[in-house]
Amino acid sequence: MDSNVFKGRSLCTIDDFSIEERKYLFSQVRKLKAAILSDDTALMDSFRINDPDFGIYEVFLEDSTRTKESFRNAANFHHVKLTEMSSQSSSFNKGESYADTFNTLTGYENQVFIIRSKVEGVCRYLEGECSEYARRNGLPYRPVFINAGDGKHEHPTQELLDEYSFFEDNAFSTDSIHLALVGDLFHGRTVHSKANGLKVFDHVKVDLIAPKDLAMPETYLEIMKDNGYEIRAFGSIEEYLSQNDIATKWYFTRPQLERMGERILERADELRSCITFREEFLSRLPEGTIFYHPLPRHKEHPVIPVFLDNLPINGWERQSINGMYCRIVLLALVSGRIGSDFIPSDPKPSIPEEDYIHQVPDDVLSRKKEKVVSEGVRPIDEGLVIDHISRGKTPEEIREHMRLICKVMGLDSLKGGEWVSTGSDGVTWKGIIFRPGHMELDRKSLKRLAAVAPGCTLNFIKGGRVVAKYRASMPPRIYNFSDLMCTNEACISNALQSENAPAMFVRTEENKYRCAYCDKDHSFSEIFRK
Repeated sequence: MDSNVFKGRSLCTIDDFSIEERKYLFSQVRKLKAAILSDDTALMDSFRINDPDFGIYEVFLEDSTRTKESFRNAANFHHVKLTEMSSQSSSFNKGESYADTFNTLTGYENQVFIIRSKVEGVCRYLEGECSEYARRNGLPYRPVFINAGDGKHEHPTQELLDEYSFFEDNAFSTDSIHLALVGDLFHGRTVHSKANGLKVFDHVKVDLIAPKDLAMPETYLEIMKDNGYEIRAFGSIEEYLSQNDIATKWYFTRPQLERMGERILERADELRSCITFREEFLSRLPEGTIFYHPLPRHKEHPVIPVFLDNLPINGWERQSINGMYCRIVLLALVSGRIGSDFIPSDPKPSIPEEDYIHQVPDDVLSRKKEKVVSEGVRPIDEGLVIDHISRGKTPEEIREHMRLICKVMGLDSLKGGEWVSTGSDGVTWKGIIFRPGHMELDRKSLKRLAAVAPGCTLNFIKGGRVVAKYRASMPPRIYNFSDLMCTNEACISNALQSENAPAMFVRTEENKYRCAYCDKDHSFSEIFRK
């Protein structure tokens, strides 16, 4: 059994590699960089895959220069077979699915796929689909998928080189970091990757500098908060420099105003001025400040003007060079060329199994007379009553939620009704759904109910009394339902992508459902198709 934990691993989001694994990767990058700069051939050769039959496929369905060429040069370093798929002539333009295309390429002895796409979560989807294809067909390898940028989601290999550059400029310490993120934080996938990426540092302080229209999406703010980051927000560089606690590391991203419509374009100059560094600001920076940028800079409106290029503040050029070193090491790891000496101290935590349907014991039912109906509702002799729906919401919100529950649970065609009432306190509103007649729900149906109506109670009535009662809480994972869908239209699992990728969600600490592909957060009422 191969003990190399990196071999055959995909990198779809930065969190696919643990903090410990990234620190190991950085130690190898440091070693390789020193070998390349000193022309230590023997040490460089210890990193090389050096197998002309090892297949790497670059599939860039969105324009790229630096990432694409960085990977190309990394592959050349390794002396492997590199193939490029042109987006202009590819099968995707003929309507072929991602799964069919990459399954076919997997069968042609390609072991690593580097993909850039506007479709979010595509690497995560293909990781599962193509691994199953390899298993079904007895292939001796599991294909690796490396995300080179997917829509507004993530860019994990850029995050690796960014983190390494911060690490390098932090005297190779991961104790703490104070970082200013400046620019288009709404569209910038490189800053979105930092929501989890910066966990590699023990203490993280992040200053977000962007006008409201370009501010960090709430999803990534929540992730940062969950990770314990200290977060501050400022509307402009001018506002940021008006206070005294200024970071010595600044990470800029270019504004992508072309994605935001005419209203934003009319304010382009105003928005750019908020996030563009000016010469007059130089004297207000702390000593030793370093600027970073994923590049390219906009040639007409660079947020880091060219007059800064020859100053010590320039960290973006070395950052770009570090990209090739990081990608060389990444390919060496996932191919199994290096990494056998790494022994993880903490295995990656799995999502715990959890019982989310709780049956009330029979002895409790027998001691307590259950109130399963409310004022104005005629008691039923036999049937099903769902109570405590959307407790505490407004009557309008409760009615809307009950309509969704009836649709999701297939109750619309049955006799019975819905009722909005107050609870035992006479003040708090709640919803009740009742359906007379003999009914049974299997485990899958109970899971659907828990997903669409967490906090409700389910009562089975026979002979005018409750014979079984269940309390539903929010399931830790939701999948395998054909009517689930992520609401992000760019997500691989959204119906607009026509990929038939099965939607999957994981519960967050804020009791929302996070898409397993694109990381978009949803309320429980949003994950089922309306």
